Amino acid sequence: MEAIYALAIGTLVAAGVWALLRPRTFQVVVGLSLLSYATNLFIFGMGRLGENRPPILPPDGGASPTLYADPLPQALVLTAIVIGFATTALFLVVLLALRGLSGTDHVDGREPDR
Repeated sequence: MEAIYALAIGTLVAAGVWALLRPRTFQVVVGLSLLSYATNLFIFGMGRLGENRPPILPPDGGASPTLYADPLPQALVLTAIVIGFATTALFLVVLLALRGLSGTDHVDGREPDR
C-alpha cells in the first residue's frame, strides 16, 4: 500500500512540475494545484497509513496508541485544502483579469512569433 501511495504522490509531482513549466497561465494554475495535492497526500501519509484506525482515543485511554491514526496530519491537510481552494480561486481571478487586459493567456503576456 505504501508503494502505491508513494507512486501516486510521485506521479502528481511529475505532472505538476510538467504543467508548471507550460507557457499558458491556466496550465500553471493546474500545475500548482497538482503540487498542492501531492504535498497534502505526503503530509497525510506521515500520519501512518492504515485502515479502520480511529483518530480519537477513548476517554479511559484504553488500547495502545499504535492502533489509532494520528489526527494532527489530518487536521493540517484539511486546513491546507481550504487554503488551497482560496488561493486557486484568487489565482484564477487574477489570471482572468490579466487575460482581459492583455488579450492573451501566455505567461509572458505576449504571444510568441509563429
